[in-house]
Amino acid sequence: MNAESDARDGVAGAAAPSPAAGEVTGDGSPDVIEDVVKEERALGSRAPGFVKASRALHLSWQVGVFVVGLAVVVAGIIMLPLPGPGWLVIFGGMAIWATEFVWAQLVLRWTRRKVTEAAQKALDPKVRRRNIILTVIGLVIIVVLVGIYVWKFGIVMPWKIHE
Repeated sequence: MNAESDARDGVAGAAAPSPAAGEVTGDGSPDVIEDVVKEERALGSRAPGFVKASRALHLSWQVGVFVVGLAVVVAGIIMLPLPGPGWLVIFGGMAIWATEFVWAQLVLRWTRRKVTEAAQKALDPKVRRRNIILTVIGLVIIVVLVGIYVWKFGIVMPWKIHE
């Protein structure tokens, strides 16, 4: 069984939407919750109801979503060595797949979690200080190497300006 068939059979019920932090609830009091954990969407197909109702139509819908997602992912892979936003396009293709396939939804959740962890780690003051120090050291080394090269060989332009 998968999540979409559970939803069709009525096993997985839809949760009532809860107000976001800071919104006013029905009784007029603001709903402020510290450390709000964002609810993740239920896994499964996001196809329209009339598509899910027919097995043949739903299967053809899934094939179409897979083909479109595959084309976008392949375009992103091609863009990796070529100019273009390769990783962004690959994640776009994964998002297309995630509209229909549970495995893609799980991959995107894992990726989102890892990116959030990396962003939090990068904002840590100790890590930021270390990164700034390493960047400054790297730039100083590059400037010294370029200075040595220019001192030893001079600057030779590839064109002749004095003619």
